[in-house]
Amino acid sequence: MLPWLLLGLGSFSNLVQGRTPNPWFGGIGLLVFNSLYVSVVFRSFVPAHQKSAATRWSLVGMGLMTFGLGGLYGGSWLLFFPLLGLACGSVVRGRALAWVGVPLAAAAGAIGAYHDGWGAITVAYGTFISMMVTAAILTLTETVTELRATRQELARSAVERERLRFSRDLHDLLGHTLSVIVVKAEAARRLGPRDPAAAMAQVSDIESVGRQALTEIREAVTGYREGSLATDLDRARSALAAAGIEPVVRQSGPPLEPWAEVLLGWVVREAVTNAVRHSAATRCVIAVDGSPERVRLTVTDDGVGTSTGTSTSTGGDAGGDAGAGTGTSTSTGITPAFGGTGLKGLTERLAAAGGSLEAGPAQAPGGRGFQVTALLPVGTAGTVGT
Repeated sequence: MLPWLLLGLGSFSNLVQGRTPNPWFGGIGLLVFNSLYVSVVFRSFVPAHQKSAATRWSLVGMGLMTFGLGGLYGGSWLLFFPLLGLACGSVVRGRALAWVGVPLAAAAGAIGAYHDGWGAITVAYGTFISMMVTAAILTLTETVTELRATRQELARSAVERERLRFSRDLHDLLGHTLSVIVVKAEAARRLGPRDPAAAMAQVSDIESVGRQALTEIREAVTGYREGSLATDLDRARSALAAAGIEPVVRQSGPPLEPWAEVLLGWVVREAVTNAVRHSAATRCVIAVDGSPERVRLTVTDDGVGTSTGTSTSTGGDAGGDAGAGTGTSTSTGITPAFGGTGLKGLTERLAAAGGSLEAGPAQAPGGRGFQVTALLPVGTAGTVGT
């Protein structure tokens, strides 16, 4: 933008050679115009200053100097109009270009016709085209800059989503697996003195669970884990039995799609893990009721429940730590472990697939027990929430 100031060398030459009337006025005007041009050009490349009042007033000052000097002297002073067009193009955008560019070119042509006859066409055309080309080039540059920033933001968002997926998978996988290992280790310790064979069976289960956990963690890291609801139900049955809780598993309905089995498998893992850790239950019922349109999964225990309050969540924590969340809960059953990543992660996974998650007291006499219910539409293709 700055080299175009060389267009003013003709005016400067006229001043030096004494061919300009009122040279003091022309010299001061040339200095003011160049100063304003440099100021506008530098400010136009700073987004915070481009549309500021100071920049626009500088353009107004340039316009006054251009019309004053060009109208008074003509000749080489008319080249200030294309320079004014350059400055306007560096600041003005959108529809305002037409409202500014056309009148400015017309005025430049009129003054040029007064001083230079048909040479006015060159002045008018130069003023208009310099403004439009400058605005187009700078607009394209700004667009490329915005696209580059958007691409970087999308890359950051992708990294954040992957970190969130990884943290959720590790929480759910390790929370369930370590709970099963602890329960089976306690069972092995209790059975060791009186039934070594049963204790060794529990130790064998611990080894199997550990190996499977290593495989699942590798799959979670690569993002290709595919779950089987039947496998998760078998593991849940084994973990409940090892903890001294009678497992009851009921499943009905048509076969589920793989993505639905993955989601419901996470719910089974989390609910059973919390039942084993906190419920002090003697019986836990896992029921899967499917239809062509939707599938309902419920995990109900008869442990330490609550007579008041429920936790319902379709978009955030509920029934969690110290009653945090959108619901109310005073349960000392399986609820505490749902506070934080567990319930929040499951809720977001189900919500991403159009489902919902509820956790609250079981509907049983005396208010004992706790129930987790997951609803998931399966009539249309879904996706595993990440």
